[in-house]
Amino acid sequence: MDKTTEHQSTAENVATGTTQKTNIKPQKSTTFANVFKLCTDYDLQDFTSYNNWTKWLHRPVDASALGVFRMLYGAAMLIDIAEERGGSQMDVRFGEAKHCHFPLFDGIQAFSFPIMGCVYLCMWLGAIGIMLGYRFRLSCLAFVVPNWYIFLLDKPAWNNHSYLFGLVGTMLLFTQANRYCSLDKYLSPNLPSTVPYWNYFLIKFQFFILYMYAGLKKLTAEWLSGYAMSSLSRHWVLSPFRWVLTEELTDLLIVHWFTAIFDFSIAFLMTCGKTRVLATPFMISFHLMNSRLFIIGMFPWVCLAQVPMFYSCDWPRKFTLDNLKKFYYTTVKQNVMQDNKQPVNDKIEMLETKTQQQLTSTHKKDEPIVYCNACKKLVTTSGETSVGERIRSCIILLYCSLQLFLPYSHFLTQGYNNWTNGLYGYSWDMMVHSYDTILTTIKVVDNANSKVHYLDPYAFTEYDRWTKYADMAQQYARCIQKNIETEHQRNAAHSPLSSTNISIYFDIWCSMNGRFQQRVFDPRVDLLTAEWSPFKRTAWSLPLLNELNHLRPKLRTIANEVLAWNNYSDVIFVADFPGLTLDNYISPDLTNVSLTILEGNVRYYNDNVNETYFLTSGKSISLPSGNVHHVTTIGVKPSCYLFTYVNKTMQEENIEIIENSIDGKQMKSLLPLWQEFLMRVDNYKRFLQHMGNSVLYLLYDVPLPMAVRERN
Repeated sequence: MDKTTEHQSTAENVATGTTQKTNIKPQKSTTFANVFKLCTDYDLQDFTSYNNWTKWLHRPVDASALGVFRMLYGAAMLIDIAEERGGSQMDVRFGEAKHCHFPLFDGIQAFSFPIMGCVYLCMWLGAIGIMLGYRFRLSCLAFVVPNWYIFLLDKPAWNNHSYLFGLVGTMLLFTQANRYCSLDKYLSPNLPSTVPYWNYFLIKFQFFILYMYAGLKKLTAEWLSGYAMSSLSRHWVLSPFRWVLTEELTDLLIVHWFTAIFDFSIAFLMTCGKTRVLATPFMISFHLMNSRLFIIGMFPWVCLAQVPMFYSCDWPRKFTLDNLKKFYYTTVKQNVMQDNKQPVNDKIEMLETKTQQQLTSTHKKDEPIVYCNACKKLVTTSGETSVGERIRSCIILLYCSLQLFLPYSHFLTQGYNNWTNGLYGYSWDMMVHSYDTILTTIKVVDNANSKVHYLDPYAFTEYDRWTKYADMAQQYARCIQKNIETEHQRNAAHSPLSSTNISIYFDIWCSMNGRFQQRVFDPRVDLLTAEWSPFKRTAWSLPLLNELNHLRPKLRTIANEVLAWNNYSDVIFVADFPGLTLDNYISPDLTNVSLTILEGNVRYYNDNVNETYFLTSGKSISLPSGNVHHVTTIGVKPSCYLFTYVNKTMQEENIEIIENSIDGKQMKSLLPLWQEFLMRVDNYKRFLQHMGNSVLYLLYDVPLPMAVRERN
């Protein structure tokens, strides 16, 4: 056994992140310090002063675990670029001149399709460089800048994991994650094998916040009531729970309660060494289940790549031959001691004594001493910190404070608040809200002749999140105005408008978390002239009718009763504000339509019958199909009512499908991994083609093949 192995057998590896300090006069630990050490694996003394905390952040640790995370993150981003970053649909998103974007700042504009292809190419090369660890800083910069640009360009595409990916890429830019298993390390063998611990701390803290805040956002009555993710228990992933629980209890106890407790506690359990091993299988199972339950791209896999970082920083090196030998000798020694009640391997005892003497004789008594397995030498940590280290610690503290503050900063940016607080993306309120939008109407009024025109809501965008946020709704209205003006100037003779003096009104009906369908915006407000500010509440954004929340259990009961009539019956619950009118056309495909008032007072008018009825709570009326009726809320309180109907067309088509299928059943793959793989390959082919076509167009003016966006 060589000298290196001797050191390894006596001194705790610095790469574990909990370096062993050798002091002549150890201080007695308090009870609280012992509890803190037990719960966090960290010494309380490291947090008692700014100087100690700075030393703790800058102590050298092994770079191997960080290097493995870097490779896995880079590989995940290579896949993510072609999918959730929209690489495979570049021609649809950036190839149409009239396509509307929703930037966070109005000054951000989309480049033309060929330029955007080069932007994606830069990001793609950066992700490859991150994965391989080649010219690491430049690769991180090449990935991060285009990633944030594309992120800020379209707010409707924001997701928590999109924000997370950008943050992780930015943090890697300032770390030395290329010091293990990288081309930079191969090309420069003298590159150190250790990194300051803050390289790990930043990333671990970010994921800690991710889990803890996701749990905090769910520890509310809104989530714990079980309305957000209803009917999720029917998914095959949750089928084992249905063996002992009903679907309703599975949705409530497993999907909502257990998830809230898990999200809040898992980061603490993974931080504590006593519970880490037990919590890891739950962590892995949770993310694997999420990858099946939801379409969330690389998010579960990036989280899984980060799980080993909760363990020792040198865990990848434990798979080397020297460490396997060390493990073997240690195991044999322990077994022999248990059998013979005495140590028999004198060589190991001699080496331990020799190494301990070397550690205590070659250094000052007051200096902490550790042996670094990565750099193969003794390391002495000084008691003083440099100015640069103190400044860096201050920056890290400010960053952590910002991440703690942002998810609850919505009282500042009230213009982005509507039914929920803030834009979806950086608040870690994952899956807390679910929406059901049944009607989206865009009315364009020609002010020159007062004629009304209706526009396809998705004529200029493929997103639908603009239907729920006032800032994006106004951005979309202005984009529509711009496109109408351009088209009118180009072909005024055939334009349906007599002038470009227009007004635009949105009438959007949506339900959140099992509530009534209600209006999102005031349909009487012209969005082109409406006032909006990021720092004050939007007056024309209608509030969520929380005063009707007490009826949600009743809505479930009524829905179950109506759905039990037959396989083709259905019900819609509607709530409206005083003074507003619902204009509803009943399709001839619907039969047995009825209107029932639950609360409030309404005035009902039918165009064909030309009669008006006043309906109060508990009253019902049958509605004829194939015509328009109007329901106006009167009084000072909101009204709520329901429509029940039978879908005649669905009934006829469903009967034919059952007759033509085998035993009335259609088989569906439970785990379509091969289909998903083929879909990802197809997306990647299109992504590479778009980048190649963009480069060829810019260099040689080769025509660009364009796809036509499918519209509903």
